[in-house]
Amino acid sequence: MTAPTKSPLAAEPVIDGRRLRSEMSRLRIVEAMIALVSEGLTMPPAEAVAARAGVGLRTVFRLFEDMDGLYRGMQAVMTERLGGLLEGPIEASDWHEAINILIDRRAEAFEMMLPLQMAADSVRTRSAALRDGRLRLVRGQRDTLLAALPAAIQGDAELVEALNLALSFEAWRRLRTDQGADIARARAIMRRIATALVGDTA
Repeated sequence: MTAPTKSPLAAEPVIDGRRLRSEMSRLRIVEAMIALVSEGLTMPPAEAVAARAGVGLRTVFRLFEDMDGLYRGMQAVMTERLGGLLEGPIEASDWHEAINILIDRRAEAFEMMLPLQMAADSVRTRSAALRDGRLRLVRGQRDTLLAALPAAIQGDAELVEALNLALSFEAWRRLRTDQGADIARARAIMRRIATALVGDTA
């Protein structure tokens, strides 16, 4: 009796299942990394990440070549998570309202980013991916700001760059970590700086 011919597609569910499990493990590992960093552990050892994710240490290094790869994964997840806050379109009746909405969104996003960016700073000089990510963040902030400004302000290059600096993550970080402002005060300070810079323009 001839054995039934095995369909070439028969193995695909197994392959797909393995791929799905790997992707789920990758996400658990990245989420564990984000959680540990958010709790204040600037450079979590791979063992701590594996324990938090509920996977073996071998799995961490099978799915991520090194800790830099793990930081890249963390960056990708946070970029997707915060994309709407940092780069989403702003619907407002005028540009004054648009600036206030932009500041509110940035306050929320920057606060989530704060421990992660501080952790990334410790390894950024050794990571091209993290350096590129920081440049994308800087460019994205500027583009979003420009989109919220009227033509009269866009045409003033110095004013644009002053606003770009005043409403940046770096300004938020200094207010929160070096100057001791709480979230509400830091947001109010950003609004006051923006108002002072713009004055009667437009």
